[in-house]
Amino acid sequence: MLKVQLSAAWYHVVQAATLEGVMPLIRRTHPDLIISAMDLPDGDALGLHRMLQAECGTANIPMIAIARQNDRGAKLRALAAGIHDVLCQPCNDVILLARIRSLIRIHGNLGELQRQSASQAVGFDEAPSLFAPAERSASVAVIAQSCGTGAVWRTQLRDQVGHRLDLVTCNGLHGLPDQGVPDALIVELSEGAAGLRLLADLRARGLTRNAAVIAVPKQPSTQRAATALDLGADDVVMGGFCAREVALRLETLLHRKARADRYRDSVQAGLRAATRDSMTGLYNRRYALPALGRLLRTPGTPDAGFAVMMVDLDHFKTINDTYGHAAGDAVLIETARRLRGNLRTQDLIARIGGEEFMVALPNTPREDADRVAARLCREINGQPFKLGAGTAPIQVTASIGVVVGEPENTASGQSDIDRLIAQADKALYDAKHAGRNCYMLQRAA
Repeated sequence: MLKVQLSAAWYHVVQAATLEGVMPLIRRTHPDLIISAMDLPDGDALGLHRMLQAECGTANIPMIAIARQNDRGAKLRALAAGIHDVLCQPCNDVILLARIRSLIRIHGNLGELQRQSASQAVGFDEAPSLFAPAERSASVAVIAQSCGTGAVWRTQLRDQVGHRLDLVTCNGLHGLPDQGVPDALIVELSEGAAGLRLLADLRARGLTRNAAVIAVPKQPSTQRAATALDLGADDVVMGGFCAREVALRLETLLHRKARADRYRDSVQAGLRAATRDSMTGLYNRRYALPALGRLLRTPGTPDAGFAVMMVDLDHFKTINDTYGHAAGDAVLIETARRLRGNLRTQDLIARIGGEEFMVALPNTPREDADRVAARLCREINGQPFKLGAGTAPIQVTASIGVVVGEPENTASGQSDIDRLIAQADKALYDAKHAGRNCYMLQRAA
């Protein structure tokens, strides 16, 4: 019956009658969701879940178990094992289809994050283990219609979970930033449109967009519960607040969120690696050249003037040859630190070559660019550079080429950016020939 119903809803359904042989079927078809009867001819849904958890390729597939009518004990055991939801017979069609849509959507988003993060290459898909509670204490916000309801829920949950529980009323959502970014939200879903608007609002806010959300309808309503799932609730507790059930569902969601957070962190690390110099932490050439164009096309920049600098350490090869590459690396890292410490947050700093750095100063007239270049020279040669234990500090100097754009100059295309960089390179070349440890200014063509 389920197969006919789901096929009519445009899902492709494959079916197995027993546990024996089901894993090869799952490996071959790569399902987005598994629905299993709680009791099977040769096992049960918990046994199937353990089989899924034992393999990397199947451990993250969401699963719904169908229990006998009012079998609450079986439901809680399944939730404790990490099965995503348990529906009791007879299943309500509206809730079933909404739950399927929600779990497939979440599974798809998680899979996309995993692909973006290239997690397998960096070791995030380690050997799977059986479902376990979240490893760290999470921040959970209890959002209720009244302080009294929220206080009762929080008191009951404290006996079930070891996470921090913050009480927030629906009228006090503005207080969430003071309590930090929550990992999960337990939301009392009020009657009328207000409760559903609250869910949509929580999903739209940057602060709560990635939080796990459990909705608890104030009054039983299959249609409202289904709508809540479609609006972004990760889970819905039917039949009123039950601390044990909420706690079990919360652990499953936090377990999944921790995995998603690792994938997001991996994506951010990959983006950082693609745009940052790993040694100095400055932007690299790949990022700097397009960013220079965007920076100089920022409204107001041409009207106030701008400057582009090329900073090159003098006789850097001699430092490497005399003291070793580790000493040269220490000099580069310290140079980056001194540059950052003497420039504004809106200025662009990048390492674009071995010992060459680029600095872009938006909204900077000629006289200010002159002062900045002089200050950078002083900062680099003002104090010796420490090379490490057992080695005496050494003196390092830098030459700087500066090209200054006056208010009538604009940088509108890549050819203009290339011309600016070429002019800054020529000014740097002139500074080298002038004796090094100095700077030369040119006006932008």
